[in-house]
Amino acid sequence: MSLMNLMNITRALSDENRVRILMALRSREFCVCQITAFLDLSPSTTSKHLSVLKQARLVEGKKEGKWVYYRLADSPDSYPPAREAIAWLIRSIGGNSSVKKDEARIRKILEEERTRYGIDGCRTPDEFHSVAVHAVVPND
Repeated sequence: MSLMNLMNITRALSDENRVRILMALRSREFCVCQITAFLDLSPSTTSKHLSVLKQARLVEGKKEGKWVYYRLADSPDSYPPAREAIAWLIRSIGGNSSVKKDEARIRKILEEERTRYGIDGCRTPDEFHSVAVHAVVPND
């Protein structure tokens, strides 16, 4: 691993919100607006966090229409040091109370989406639904 790759991974793991994103992504992929709602941040701040994680090769994104979905870069084809960092992170804080609190918040957001839109994800036509989800689900 090059020094630059090491620094990118270290930098990515040095921020609480980026670690929260990684822990959330261990269960499934999320679109940017779902991550924005979960973190209770502005879309531009969330995008910046995702950019840092992507640069470190810890997450991978795919575009579906106008939505971008992110998942952990933990497949066998992913960058090995990134996979190792993700595994270490999950082993280290996977059962942490803050992580469990975030998991409960994510479940509320996903349930609100299913109730409100009858779907799982950002596939509603011309609607940025995380604003509505964000307004309904208080940050505990």
